[in-house]
Amino acid sequence: MSAHRRPFPTRWLAAGGAAALAGLIGVALLLQTGGSACAAPPSTSVKTGKATFYDLGGTSGNCSFEVPADDLYVALGPEQYAEGASCGAYLDVTGPKGKVRVKVFDSCPECPAGHLDLSRTAFKKIGAEVDGIIPIKYKLVTNPSTPGPITVRIKEGASRFWFAARIDNHGNLLSSVQVAGPGGSFQRADRTDYNYWLIDGGAGAGPYKIKITDVYGNSTTVAGIDMDPGAVQKTSQTFAGGSTKVVEKATPTKTSPTPAAKKSSPATPSTSASAPPSPASSVAPLPASAAPAPSTTEDALVALAAGETTCD
Repeated sequence: MSAHRRPFPTRWLAAGGAAALAGLIGVALLLQTGGSACAAPPSTSVKTGKATFYDLGGTSGNCSFEVPADDLYVALGPEQYAEGASCGAYLDVTGPKGKVRVKVFDSCPECPAGHLDLSRTAFKKIGAEVDGIIPIKYKLVTNPSTPGPITVRIKEGASRFWFAARIDNHGNLLSSVQVAGPGGSFQRADRTDYNYWLIDGGAGAGPYKIKITDVYGNSTTVAGIDMDPGAVQKTSQTFAGGSTKVVEKATPTKTSPTPAAKKSSPATPSTSASAPPSPASSVAPLPASAAPAPSTTEDALVALAAGETTCD
């Protein structure tokens, strides 16, 4: 076992390793037809792989979440991270010492499918820290319990002309997020690889209704979300299994700005990349006609599909 240290974050890897395994999260290509989504259910079969551990070193993960209170999280390789589509899902991971449930929190650019990079706390629950690398079995959790209701965080630099929001505590994988301003119709937001949902032309001044739909077709709409960058706005809705109702948000809670998410590669200590620059300095308001075509993660998800479905 060889350890590679670098500024952010510290990852522990062993030389060699198992061959790349089939994708963990079997999300099919989402076919948009008249505003409805059609998707194959994600695979929840048990997979076999290996686990290592790492320390964040004072940074945030690529999913832009706050560190879970229980410190139980996982970084996934590019195939399974799927450009942020896996953020906020939960995995049950079983190792030599037992089982732990972890939140998808970060990316691990050099990890093949089946290589899970756990938080040190999670790793120690299922294996001996001295081993550095352990064999595991793992699976995606359907309708997991979350530590609280859905929250929405508007990104620093957002405005009525550039909408950016992070959704947390949804549990299941999300397929779409739609946003409506006062008196307006819903607009589809585009997911980024750092787990914010963007509308380049903005959605007005707010307050907003945000419709959240998971890969099983469950949806819920939270209302009363303010344009309040940097605040985590708590709602009263718990989204596990989903429903189709509108829920007003509770009082927002101010948090300090999320550090820029860092991507690091244990194989090359100097490699790192930050999340895209703040829109405050780099994004100008765009008229609807000039907005770029939506960037989707669906193409990346095709490689993870357990099977394909078609919409009639």
